[in-house]
Amino acid sequence: MAFEGLSSRLQEITRKIRGKARITESDLKEMLREVKLALLEADVNYKIVKDFIATIQEKALGQDVLKSLTPGQQVVKIVKDELVELLGGQTSQINFTPNPPTIIMLVGLQGSGKTTTAGKLANLLRKQGKKPLLVACDVYRPAAIKQLQVVGARAKHTCFCK
Repeated sequence: MAFEGLSSRLQEITRKIRGKARITESDLKEMLREVKLALLEADVNYKIVKDFIATIQEKALGQDVLKSLTPGQQVVKIVKDELVELLGGQTSQINFTPNPPTIIMLVGLQGSGKTTTAGKLANLLRKQGKKPLLVACDVYRPAAIKQLQVVGARAKHTCFCK
């Protein structure tokens, strides 16, 4: 959920500059401002955002993006590459315990997509031959348990929700 705002902002700014043959430094600054706002709204640390934007700006100006044939897409690619690097740069795997069960706990702010991610993760694990069990542990949010039941039912997963 945190990156949906970033994605929609990038798509909007790319739409604005789509017809342009070249982008200006002010266009680039506007794009970076949108990225910065989206990251700050997603509660990313200000210092990390500041360094992130500086890196993107340096790479965007250093790669002659302003003269590129598809400058908007070039900047979006640079942002994507830097986000991947910021988040670790590589894919990691779940370490399963030798004796089941392996417990995976999802933690995050309200509305950050934990329940949806739990359903998607359960689907992925089932495709790998595992037998996921969704367990609702949020006793404070009024509809949390019902939401997990719905997600589990849609994906045909076992759900322990009391």
